[in-house]
Amino acid sequence: MVDTCAAEFEADTPYYYSTYAQEDEVTVSHKRKVMVLGSGPIRIGQGVEFDYCSVHSVWALREMGLESIIVNNNPETVSTDFDTSDRLYFEPLTPEDVMNIIDKEQPEGVIVQFGGQTAINLAGPLAKAGVKILGTSVDSIDRAEDRERFDELLEQNNIPRPQGSTVTNGVDAVIEANKIGYPVVVRPSYVLGGRAMEIVYTEDELKDYMTRAVKASPEHPVLVDRYMQGTEVEVDAISDGKDVFIPGIMEHVERAGVHSGDSIAVYPTKTLSPEIINTIVDYTTRLAVGLQVKGLINIQYVVVENNVYVIEVNPRSSRTIPFLSKVTDVPMVNVATRVAMGESLSSLGYKSGLLPSKPYTAVKAPVFSFSKMQQVDISLGPEMKSTGEVMGIDYHYARALYKAITGAGMNVPEYGTVLFTVADKDKEEGGELAKKLADLGYHLVATSGTAKHLQSLGLSVTLVDKVHEHKPDIIQMIKTGKINMVINTLTHGKEPERDGYKIRRATVEHAIPCFTSMDTAKAVLEVLTFMRERRLSYVLAIQDYVGGGDSLA
Repeated sequence: MVDTCAAEFEADTPYYYSTYAQEDEVTVSHKRKVMVLGSGPIRIGQGVEFDYCSVHSVWALREMGLESIIVNNNPETVSTDFDTSDRLYFEPLTPEDVMNIIDKEQPEGVIVQFGGQTAINLAGPLAKAGVKILGTSVDSIDRAEDRERFDELLEQNNIPRPQGSTVTNGVDAVIEANKIGYPVVVRPSYVLGGRAMEIVYTEDELKDYMTRAVKASPEHPVLVDRYMQGTEVEVDAISDGKDVFIPGIMEHVERAGVHSGDSIAVYPTKTLSPEIINTIVDYTTRLAVGLQVKGLINIQYVVVENNVYVIEVNPRSSRTIPFLSKVTDVPMVNVATRVAMGESLSSLGYKSGLLPSKPYTAVKAPVFSFSKMQQVDISLGPEMKSTGEVMGIDYHYARALYKAITGAGMNVPEYGTVLFTVADKDKEEGGELAKKLADLGYHLVATSGTAKHLQSLGLSVTLVDKVHEHKPDIIQMIKTGKINMVINTLTHGKEPERDGYKIRRATVEHAIPCFTSMDTAKAVLEVLTFMRERRLSYVLAIQDYVGGGDSLA
């Protein structure tokens, strides 16, 4: 026992850790109690958003008159403050350690859906040991994670997904990829933060991935999916197994292919038609009921040519829950905890369907720590790289976006020189972007291929030498402050990226904004254009916006 009152008087909130010893200092109570599993060490892909969920779940249990037990081993979080829960066990999140605590405390059940992938991965081993998993069942969790079982569910409900397959070795991966057609998205199953996820464009890249990034086996299958480039949409919903309540739908600025944690997300949706929104609500309802979710569910969709496809379903909390809770004024974790404990949505005052949107726009922007991480490529892709997020809120989209990117530390220059070095597939969009930047008064420089394309559009462009071609080259220009912003998109394959990697790292080391996604660059251009027209930007608390919440700000 760690005595939080230093023996001066009796501690109401001690916490515990285990060790091999003769003495056991835990005094077990006989009240009704529930265990909440935390999210473990914070790392890229699993951050403090899940700690928010654990804490709000504990508060909900306290409101219900239940004793709460938190198991977590991260000293940097609020859930491990000794006065957050009734009992805190500062222990590793492994089956053996958690079972030791369960044997001691004998809770009536364990809630795993608020600790991210770390806690979800413990659901199976705990259930096998006879522990009651509260909320969504282990079978439902497995049905969402297991490719074949999930495909069956989609077929039963007539819901489309990008064509894909599960493979357990490199030979099968090549066969399936050739059937699907390149490019394909490849990733291990049961991972967090899109770890080791890549988009591959050729058979050689796929073979390299299967030998370098993963070790495929029947126990650790690899998923191979058709890569569909469209508008990515994210939904967080609460289900009681019968009704499904959707507080809000978020649209990503970046097209599918950039991990949701690294994307700029906009609430409410900006470009989706009412028909598409109705389809998303319908699919979300069918999936949540089909999986018999009792609590939170997170679903990611891609919209391509007015067709909606399911990318991924997570029967747990997600990193957008705090954001969506605040902007919709729905205490999502509180409601989900009560549902997991057996209450219905209707008894809590929530109806099935989509909550009407608030009159303002909220933007979630990722925060990166590339300056503290050496030899990490800053290019955005399916593997998550952000280390945090900020929110911008306003009645006008461009102002909300301006607040978000400013809060995220993106220092976009109001004038100066912009370097363009983009892949062939992005040259058309790059040309449109360059023209608008030139109209705003920016000077354009570009590498040979990109410069030819921009000049063919009648733009005035200065040709710059690639790395080590001549002096001064791009890197020296960045170092000496002659380039103020960079638009750089990746060419296919790994070899041609070497120059690009050096350019991108140089921008980090000299605090110059670098955009590796055309969509992000276009969003920033919209902000720049708007702020030129009207520089006024005010800051209000979320409660002060019409329709804003006062319980969650």
